[in-house]
Amino acid sequence: MESFSYKGIAEGKYVEGDVEALNQEEASHKLKEQKVIITNLVKSKKKKDEVKAKSKKGGGFSFGKKKVKVEEILIFSKQFATMVKAGLPILEVLSMLRDQLEGPAIKEVIEDIRKSLEGGVTLSKCFDKYPQYFDNVYVNLIKAGEASGKLDVFLMKIVDSLEKKEKIKKKIKGALMYPSIMFSVAITVSAFMLVKVVPVFAKMYDGMGIALPKPTAVIMSMSDFLRGTGGMLLLFGGVGGFFIFRYLTTKNAAIQYKWHKQVLKMPVFGDMILKSLLARISLILGNLSAAGVNLLESLEIAKSVSNNVVVTEALENVKKGVFSGDTLTKLFLKEPLFPPTFSQLISVGEQTGQLDEMFNSVAMYYEEEFDNSVDNMSSLIEPIMIVFMGIMIGGLMIAMYSPIFNVGALIG
Repeated sequence: MESFSYKGIAEGKYVEGDVEALNQEEASHKLKEQKVIITNLVKSKKKKDEVKAKSKKGGGFSFGKKKVKVEEILIFSKQFATMVKAGLPILEVLSMLRDQLEGPAIKEVIEDIRKSLEGGVTLSKCFDKYPQYFDNVYVNLIKAGEASGKLDVFLMKIVDSLEKKEKIKKKIKGALMYPSIMFSVAITVSAFMLVKVVPVFAKMYDGMGIALPKPTAVIMSMSDFLRGTGGMLLLFGGVGGFFIFRYLTTKNAAIQYKWHKQVLKMPVFGDMILKSLLARISLILGNLSAAGVNLLESLEIAKSVSNNVVVTEALENVKKGVFSGDTLTKLFLKEPLFPPTFSQLISVGEQTGQLDEMFNSVAMYYEEEFDNSVDNMSSLIEPIMIVFMGIMIGGLMIAMYSPIFNVGALIG
């Protein structure tokens, strides 16, 4: 029998000690039976050398102001969850990931987490040092994993949550990409024609001495406006207006609330945004409920995943109602923001006592609804944008050539 020194987490507390076993695998198995999440496991005689080697290896990191990409956090979380599930000690996993990942910023974060963990800080507190990368949901699920001894299960829940969040973001970006490109092309082509092409026609019509149709005269006036000081005024006015609008909708609470309310009322887009938020909120509440986090704290954390103040206010009202003793079903029904289907599904969860499973079902339901909304919007926007470009550019061309057609008709 050999003696192995271990460090780990049991019932949410940092523990360390020695265990007798034939080999490292048996020692790991014994500790798992005791519901200890292993952070480090080495033979006793090698313990000091191991610590020295690791401190030398991690000593070359310096902390700057570099940012970690969202994709890097997702890759790290996925690999971290997989390795912990395989039964590897957490310190060993963090060392491996530090060496494997390419980004210098994520390497620094991982090394700092590893050093803090080695120094006796719990894993959840290590991650809590970086709220800009690991939000409340991330930290609380790790905390629940530490307390229950099922860290691997909750790490997989974190990965699932991050993947779904990124999927929703990519879907929204993908849906908006096509109309944005088409609209930009239409505006660019129209501006080019007004500045470069229309003046050529203007000179030609001045020499002909004919009366111009009203649409052509309007186009000529627009061209003169853009080529003069009006074009610069329009450009700077548009840029200035954008920044003023951005400032008011982020700094002024009353204007921000009105704007966010209007966003949710927008045709097609408003419904799509609301469904994506409902899916995200439901998934978070389901995971936190399964982790044993109390409902009031879960609702407070769920508020942080929404960037829409109207949704945040609705969740705050629900939280206040829960504090007063009302049922979730009644509280969600009171808020017009939440659809009746949402409240009905929550009601089933409350009646059966399986609220966490029902929240996950609600999340899946609204994810499917969101996907359908995106697909419908994509199929609808394509013909609309083609018609828009045809009217804008085609109308401009017809207006410029109509005097020539009129002259031809008179000659005929």
